[in-house]
Amino acid sequence: MTGHAPAEAARYAPAEAARRSGFSLDTLRYYEKIGLLADVGRTAGGRRVFTDDDLSWLVLLRCLRDTGMPIAQMCRYASLAREGEHTTDERRELLQQHATQVQEQMRLLQRQYDHLREKIRFYEGLPGAGLRDGEAARDDAAARDDEARDDQPAAASRGSSGVSGSSASARTT
Repeated sequence: MTGHAPAEAARYAPAEAARRSGFSLDTLRYYEKIGLLADVGRTAGGRRVFTDDDLSWLVLLRCLRDTGMPIAQMCRYASLAREGEHTTDERRELLQQHATQVQEQMRLLQRQYDHLREKIRFYEGLPGAGLRDGEAARDDAAARDDEARDDQPAAASRGSSGVSGSSASARTT
């Protein structure tokens, strides 16, 4: 024994729990209301306080939400978890079914992503590819200015007015 008092469990205000979990305060209240968050502690003044265990649970909820699990299934999972160890097989099965759906969605997204990349490569192969809107017009104007400068000395040598006939202004390539 070290003589030190046991460390008190960390406690987080709702705003801090929201920041750490990525959920809004409204979502945390809603999740508590529908039973996804159970037994959230309260201060003597009735304010919610979250523990590290609550935050760990929120990490799992964030994962399930971000991977598209419907709220009803999340509630079912939460209910099973509260029922105890005898529901581990059912919880595993629920998560396995969800993982299979996520994997199918990932395959679909990969196919769609590949299609998008193919379309982008098509556009990159077109003349003027890589130029944003307006850049092509600016580049064309700059090329015309360069051509005009190239023609200038020849036009000036033809006469003092600098104005030449139509044949002088035509460019040969």
